[in-house]
Amino acid sequence: MLGYWRPHDEYLQFVSRQFRNVRDKSALLEYEGIVSKLLLLNLDPLRDVLAPRYSSTGRKAKNQPELFRALLLMQDLHIPPNKLLHKLQNNFVLRSACGFLKSELPGIASLYDFMERITGKETSPCIRKFCRKPTKRIGNGKKLPHKRPNITARIKERILAGRRFPDPLARVLNKILSLTVAQSGNLGLLGGSLDVSGDGTCILTGASHYGKRVCGCKTQGTYNCDCPRKFSDPRAAWGWDSHKNCYFYGYSGYFISTYNKSLKIDLPLYLRIVDAKRHDSVSAIVALAEFRDMYPEFNIRSFISDSASDNYATYELLHHWDINAVIALNKTNKGNNKYPSPTAFDNNGVPICPNGHMMVHNGFCGKDRCRIKWRCPRVLGKAPAGTVCDSCSKSAYGRVVYTKPEWDLRLFCRIPRGSAQWKQLMKQRTAAERVNDRILNDYRVEKTKHRGKNRIAFFVMAAAINIHLDAQLKFAKSNGGFDLLRYVA
Repeated sequence: MLGYWRPHDEYLQFVSRQFRNVRDKSALLEYEGIVSKLLLLNLDPLRDVLAPRYSSTGRKAKNQPELFRALLLMQDLHIPPNKLLHKLQNNFVLRSACGFLKSELPGIASLYDFMERITGKETSPCIRKFCRKPTKRIGNGKKLPHKRPNITARIKERILAGRRFPDPLARVLNKILSLTVAQSGNLGLLGGSLDVSGDGTCILTGASHYGKRVCGCKTQGTYNCDCPRKFSDPRAAWGWDSHKNCYFYGYSGYFISTYNKSLKIDLPLYLRIVDAKRHDSVSAIVALAEFRDMYPEFNIRSFISDSASDNYATYELLHHWDINAVIALNKTNKGNNKYPSPTAFDNNGVPICPNGHMMVHNGFCGKDRCRIKWRCPRVLGKAPAGTVCDSCSKSAYGRVVYTKPEWDLRLFCRIPRGSAQWKQLMKQRTAAERVNDRILNDYRVEKTKHRGKNRIAFFVMAAAINIHLDAQLKFAKSNGGFDLLRYVA
């Protein structure tokens, strides 16, 4: 049963009273970053999200917002739960920033119970067949192939028919993250129209892939048996890391992010933890559909992705949603076009003039015509005159060519491949890679050796919230709107 939830204004008053007792300001400034972030985080909306997850009877749960702040603090300081409690016991500043009095500090079981309250109970260790590490190499920069051919096309049809593929864990964690996303949006960190980028990442589990033997083969001299074993993380599996070109044991994450040019910050918007073998192209369209449903107030202008999403199902889905597709071409899929590409087009879908020069992009005609305009490079001063120019067009405006995305959504994109706008947007794709790096390395989701999909997903969410709070703190300081020392005045 959910007990008293201290409002944010009351929490700020509590921190202000506690910090007045700090005589040495250096003790306060030592943890200025994380303390400031906790003060900025308004947890009042979180109560409505978590209330249905509590029983209507039984003992009232106390200090729930304080426990949430403590877990964010633990993620920021890169310490395990047992060391966190020791830190709070001996550090007045951190204890007060979480909202605790020394007499109210919880036990370690309360932290784990609170996490399970949000994510649900973790899968218990089970006995299953031992799966050896695969030996077949996929190739440099390549992904694991799809288990089922044309799976993205079938998923696309189901999404267009209104079907979704909900994950209860992803739903609740993204609902909690959306509270922080809304707070960033209210500060103007997101803007009206979004260019979002999606990228997958490999997440190692802290559990061993060997498992624990429960058979008696070892006593009989057999040390390399395939008997069932006990695994502490039974949902973890082998996947292929296309960046490091090696197999990994754990899960895959797919995160949707955006980039703020003015502040030069990357903000995660949607998180999903999936099976290690799942292809990023499947995760991309499923995640993007749920992201649009979760944030109907956002106008998604462009979707930026690497070559993993280079398939016709994704282009057709984005075209249906009126979203620009900025997707790198897959080298292994080169030349696979629905529209028979003549010699008058290069591999990026840019028309070639009779003189052998690439024609110049000159805009996109709107929904009524839905075509891309190209003009003569000689007239625009982009190429020298040739012997065939006089016979090409006598108009002073130069020859004009139109290409239609409906011919081939992959080849003739609304934003032509290779154009200045295309290159500028493709540069923003690194925002997703930087978000992945911050979650896994800066906030050490992997290095803390969490095991279990639920536990890993919770701390991925905590890291994403911390990234938003970092951006909000940076914005507040740049506008002179936040000073930690005023809480000791």
